[in-house]
Amino acid sequence: MIARKVRELGVSSAVFPSETPVAELRHARGVIISGGPSSVYDQSSPSMDPAVLAAGVPTLGICYGQQLITQLLGGEVRKGDKGEFGLAFLDLKVTDSLLFAGLTDHQKIWMSHRDLVAAPPAGFRVLASTTICATAAIEDAVRRIYGVQFHPEVVHTTEGTKILENFLFRICGCDKDWNPANRIAQVEDQIRDRAAGRNVFFFVSGGVDSTVAFSLCLSALGSERVCGVYVDTGLMREGETEFVEETFAGLGHDVVTVIHAEEEFLAPLEGVYEPELKRHIIGEQFVKVQERIMAERGLADGTWILGQGTIYPDTIESGGSNRDQSKAATIKTHHNRVPGIQKLMEQGLIVEPLADFYKDEVRKIGREMGLSGLLLDRHPFPGPGLAIRCLCSAEEHAVTRFSEGWLVPVHSVGVQGDSRSYAPVLAIDAFPSAAAKLQDEATELVNRSTGVNRVMACVAAREPLSHQRVFSSYITHGRLELLRRADGIVRQMSHESGFDNCVWQFPVILIPMGSGESRDSVVLRPIFSVDGMTADSVTMPDELLRAMAARVLEIPEIAGVYYDLTHKPPGTIEWE
Repeated sequence: MIARKVRELGVSSAVFPSETPVAELRHARGVIISGGPSSVYDQSSPSMDPAVLAAGVPTLGICYGQQLITQLLGGEVRKGDKGEFGLAFLDLKVTDSLLFAGLTDHQKIWMSHRDLVAAPPAGFRVLASTTICATAAIEDAVRRIYGVQFHPEVVHTTEGTKILENFLFRICGCDKDWNPANRIAQVEDQIRDRAAGRNVFFFVSGGVDSTVAFSLCLSALGSERVCGVYVDTGLMREGETEFVEETFAGLGHDVVTVIHAEEEFLAPLEGVYEPELKRHIIGEQFVKVQERIMAERGLADGTWILGQGTIYPDTIESGGSNRDQSKAATIKTHHNRVPGIQKLMEQGLIVEPLADFYKDEVRKIGREMGLSGLLLDRHPFPGPGLAIRCLCSAEEHAVTRFSEGWLVPVHSVGVQGDSRSYAPVLAIDAFPSAAAKLQDEATELVNRSTGVNRVMACVAAREPLSHQRVFSSYITHGRLELLRRADGIVRQMSHESGFDNCVWQFPVILIPMGSGESRDSVVLRPIFSVDGMTADSVTMPDELLRAMAARVLEIPEIAGVYYDLTHKPPGTIEWE
């Protein structure tokens, strides 16, 4: 995210392992040390070459980066009395720091930490604080070393872009030398170099990433060297396969064919409930289907390699970058980063034209290529499809009373302190009229409630939460069809009302919670984001929400409709 934000400001940036020796960084205009899930006082935590801090290169530490600078230069870092995740407010204590030049004294920021700087190193002064963190920003202006405990790279830090801009241009003296839309020719050269005379076999999904990557390969190599296949896994949304066929027909590409492989994906998922295992199974099945199709078509003769629409966040959230995967936290394993794919990468049999780009940059590239806005502005849809929106449970459990509401023992994925959390959901009895206020409070609820990472509110239900249970459930044809029907209703009403233009993505989740014969409930998850790395829960107009819930509850098997109030962090966009 930091690299993307720096690029957005027009400055070239590259991501390196933290231990990179100073000799490799001497020509840099500046160094930014990122956040991370570790504690600097743990022996196994990442460190850096201390010589970087003495090399005269302007340095900015973010979150863990500030703590690492503090530790290496003799300050004190300790665990805070309370974690600070999500929204906070920064109060500036000085008016003459270049890092905060032109900023207001009181501003909204995004925090994600438990540890904090208890005492800055000698020569540093404190620039800002929050109600929880007394040292939210520090500097040694003489050595041009700065630190912030919050995250200026996320959109939720309202002045974050200005802070980074000050560091890049006022402190580092950078020039603007980056524009992703002008890199198409360079990317196409990279495709030709990677292909090295071989042809490219592509799985396409109809989504933005795979379509732009596929189109880049077509432009670089020509249609005679690129073969596209769309695989219907049985985990697709209502009408998805038909949309993909129309999309590629409209693009004029007759090199994409549709393969129906529903049973090849659903059979291995039988009896599986753990989210990461679902993702691994689906990713490995893609490799097997690819190998089968290539063998059937005579493509497995060494003259073909696999193309993927992988973008940079896929790699980051799977636990690392192309440079270093040893110390990165896994938020979720993307289907294009499972072991089978990693093996192909090691063999040089993968081409990923977009692996260095973020979602918003991919859309810019697509627009420069002349691709349709109807395609480029589509809401993202996960590669594993409905499998990760159809939650499962190995056992039956009661919904129990909790201090702030009801504890629903359906585990979903969250991210706290840059690490993945895996915890039950806190449910609130009734959806309040002051929903927007509660969305901000939901983060505080997660922060102070041990063992939860997500908050949802009941919109409508056949029975009160006190009568609900979580049932033993797995992925079945019946539950997938139930989710497809609910998702279809939500997408239709969202589109007809224009609400889908107000959100970046609108996942619909099926959870195995209900009572009597109605054993599943639906969770609505409308969010706004720029790049998917962070996100805000979006408030839906009340009239539309009530009408949508009523339509969904017309499905007899659905016990209730709930609304996910959780921002990212602490909750991920998808529930699994």
